[in-house]
Amino acid sequence: MQEQFDTVVVGAGISGLAAARLLARHGHRVVVLEARDRVGGRVFTDRSEGHVTDRGASWIHGIDDSPVAEAARAFGMPMVEFTVGGYQPDSRPLTYFDAEGHRLAPEAVRRYADDIRALNAALVDVIAEAADDATYAEVVERALAAQDWDAERAERVREYNDRRAQEQYGIGMAGLGAHGLDDDTVNGDEVVFPRGYDELATRFAEGLDVRLEHVVSRVRWAADGAEVETDLGTFHGRHVVVTVPVGVLQAGDLEIEPALPAAHARALGLLRMNAFEKVVLRFAERFWEPDVYGIRQLGDEGQWWHSWYDLGRLHDEPALLTFAAGPAALATRAWSDDEIVASTLAQLRRLYGDAVPEPESAVVTRWQDDPFSHGSYAYMLPGSVGADHDDLAEPVGGGVLHVAGEATWGDDPATVPGAMLSGHRAAQNVLGREVAVGDLWA
Repeated sequence: MQEQFDTVVVGAGISGLAAARLLARHGHRVVVLEARDRVGGRVFTDRSEGHVTDRGASWIHGIDDSPVAEAARAFGMPMVEFTVGGYQPDSRPLTYFDAEGHRLAPEAVRRYADDIRALNAALVDVIAEAADDATYAEVVERALAAQDWDAERAERVREYNDRRAQEQYGIGMAGLGAHGLDDDTVNGDEVVFPRGYDELATRFAEGLDVRLEHVVSRVRWAADGAEVETDLGTFHGRHVVVTVPVGVLQAGDLEIEPALPAAHARALGLLRMNAFEKVVLRFAERFWEPDVYGIRQLGDEGQWWHSWYDLGRLHDEPALLTFAAGPAALATRAWSDDEIVASTLAQLRRLYGDAVPEPESAVVTRWQDDPFSHGSYAYMLPGSVGADHDDLAEPVGGGVLHVAGEATWGDDPATVPGAMLSGHRAAQNVLGREVAVGDLWA
């Protein structure tokens, strides 16, 4: 026998929980179906061995006018300023090493950062004039060609932009659409959560009917509603909101019948899940400089491991976070955790020598192999523009079927705020009227 609801929400990540919470608060009978044994999706806090490690989302990239920051304050979630997550060149103290492994002097860092800002300013017009199918690498080259710089100076800024693309979207700039970093701005300080980002998901889930370990295989929709098939039964709703990552939709793990309309299929085809993993190293004592936010190295040796961030700003422990992003994540996908840790330690020892001990513990994420995500978050292929994200969210079947999630929010995709706001939009579309996003935490 089918269970009947006003709305069935597929996925208990931030987007799905936001949609469900708003709908429930406005009178809908809602069920949330989640394949995992926990809520949060790609917001996942590991509390093993007495540590707090956010394996998924970490930052609010700019708290000015951020709905996530508002929700966190309302829920009493502590936040710590940590303004480096947007791959800024110098917004906070960073220790830089050049291609030979020597520390850069402050004046050299200032010149380097000024060059980056000069190119970023030039890129605005170059990207605006670029064809939709241009790559980010192509627009960077056009902007560099307009600068009166020698080859070494240009290469440093080219390298910065490639590593920025990798660290922001898990793909090198040659594979990213020219508009793929249009949204990459930080408004205000960046913050992280010392108690764990998953507290947001836990608070959103309070009072909701969330069915964990329900793997959805098929969504059938028609004019009179939708059937959602899981391995533990079938659920019926007048509306269905699908919030699974685009990697799940593209893999065919969840079938939608009838298939999504052409405009939705086109938008989905212009997105890909990235290769982006975290490596957290915890040491007995600090070997790097005090009061820095992070360590960066320039040059070929930093092709994979170029940035490490001081997690001592969150907790009173000597710990560094680095990313296997893009090419590094793909190349090391089949490696053991020990092999990955040894690889990044070799680069730290190139910079700090014998002062670098073996870590006491390490965490290595495996989002590429997660069957319920197939990657960390979505990026834009060449040929896509920001509006393509929003095309995925257009209601289908007269408002029966809705798609939401970080990949469907054009203004700020690949973020928790984007996921939250996409859930808010889906709830409004189901209800057919505007509701305040603040109802999520009021």
